[in-house]
Amino acid sequence: MGADAMSCERKYVDLVLGDVEPDGTFSGYASLFGKVDLGKDVVERGAFARSLKARGASGIRMLFQHDPNEPIGAWTEIREDARGLFVRGRLAKDVGRARDVLNLMRGGALDGLSIGFHAVRTRRDAASGVRRILEADLWEISIVTFPMLPEARVETVKGRRLPTIREFESWLRRDAGLTRSEARRVISKGFASLVGGRDAAAGPEAALLETIRQATRIINETRKSLT
Repeated sequence: MGADAMSCERKYVDLVLGDVEPDGTFSGYASLFGKVDLGKDVVERGAFARSLKARGASGIRMLFQHDPNEPIGAWTEIREDARGLFVRGRLAKDVGRARDVLNLMRGGALDGLSIGFHAVRTRRDAASGVRRILEADLWEISIVTFPMLPEARVETVKGRRLPTIREFESWLRRDAGLTRSEARRVISKGFASLVGGRDAAAGPEAALLETIRQATRIINETRKSLT
């Protein structure tokens, strides 16, 4: 255990938004595994597992700029995947600060997340000086102005621009659970080709269809807002 294992820390990381819904719901990544940030720290996969099991999404606060007096919503889903710490939450639109945050996110003026945590187990590489965070006790995730990772910027927000093909493919693979070949078939030939090519007993296509419909609605609404 590192000497700073019990200190309270904040780590500015990634917010990759696919869309901000009218009800204030958004999703993104609050940490990217294996990436060295400007503080020479890297979070390892599995670092949040014990904390998430103990607290769950409801036990982790959504704050603005780490201010405990500025709760602005609630996290509805927090989980680790191969890429990092995926989060989904909803801004409390009845709260004035949350409305401000929503407008700033849509306008591209606010595009970072920061985690508040205790480093439980760490290991420092003597050669590089990089500290590897092996276990972190996560207690809050804030929407902030400045992320620590250089690439930590919003990719797409409703009303700003349409997603690229690569972004849409990434969304299909991450959120809809498609393979790379399936995602590319959806993009090139449409959803009907995917259903037609699958075994009828492969799984609940209805749920997948609804996911694709939601994606189509998001893109169509964004296109209308730009015309």
